[in-house]
Amino acid sequence: MWKNRPMDTVRVAVVGAGVVGLSTAVCIAQLVPQCSVTIISDKFTPDTTSDVAAGILIPHACADIPIAVQKQWFRETFDHLSSIASSAEAVDAGVHLLSGWQIFRSIPTEQVPFWADVVLGFREMTEAELKRFPQYVFGHAFTTLKCETSVYLPWLEKRLKMHGGLFLRRRVEDLWELQPSFDIVVNCSGLGSRELVGDSMVFPVRGQILQVQAPWVKHFIRDGTGLTYIYPGASYVTLGGTRQKGDWNLAPDAEISRDIFSRCCALEPSLRRACSMKERVGLRPGRSNILLQKEALARDGRRLCVVHHYGHGSGGVSVHWGCALEAARLVNECARALRTPALTSKL
Repeated sequence: MWKNRPMDTVRVAVVGAGVVGLSTAVCIAQLVPQCSVTIISDKFTPDTTSDVAAGILIPHACADIPIAVQKQWFRETFDHLSSIASSAEAVDAGVHLLSGWQIFRSIPTEQVPFWADVVLGFREMTEAELKRFPQYVFGHAFTTLKCETSVYLPWLEKRLKMHGGLFLRRRVEDLWELQPSFDIVVNCSGLGSRELVGDSMVFPVRGQILQVQAPWVKHFIRDGTGLTYIYPGASYVTLGGTRQKGDWNLAPDAEISRDIFSRCCALEPSLRRACSMKERVGLRPGRSNILLQKEALARDGRRLCVVHHYGHGSGGVSVHWGCALEAARLVNECARALRTPALTSKL
């Protein structure tokens, strides 16, 4: 039975410690009054899928989510990271501006994407620019943001600790394990939601990348399909990639690495001189659309408010902060209902 406790702390557990889980936990700690936040996960940075992510902000359209909503999530994320990039925290957070080109072998149906006025300086590539890429006939030039996830995730952890957040390394097999220790559970388990909540719509999308030393490469280059890309970072250049649906294999494939390197060198021949090549593999949480909603669970007279927040596929970094703000709003609704029993029926 939920009790009326107007001055009590609402205990929130966030399951999952990738970029979605950590950003959601930080937003809750900042925006939901009188709450405590605990991150629970069996994996933390540097061992999460998010640590493998290239971290560039170029959103992917989701068919079942209104474009206006997707644009809001992206704009909120872009604005948030822009403020970090222009602050003294930029290096510690691993966030910086990055300019470059997105190129197409044929003219795309959507020549101006929905996010064009969010990024900086968006325009069509000139003929002179396209001459760099003889196999391509159209392209976009713009400046976006890059998030070095291996740096950004520890920075988010520090932010959460500053707000009193706690961390618990533990594998959660059933959300009911967390009741009655917690009043609200936020499920940011990504691919783990397939087993944790029985969501068969979640599937792995295997991504293999290379991290190389090529400090002379300063601009990103992205094939319009999103399968071949070159993303310079602060400490290495990320070369990609793959999008292998249903593949659970976490071991690097040497043949795939050779193919990625060959494709990227075709776009930027100077990469032939790159060195210190490192292979990385991650399993993105694929789903037909992002699940961001609340659910009231009941069992044996017990109740548990759950907010689901997962299924971002390869686009999690691009919208993580905007989605986290929405998840925090849903948590706040649950918290208000906890303090006012008459509202619980509306959950």
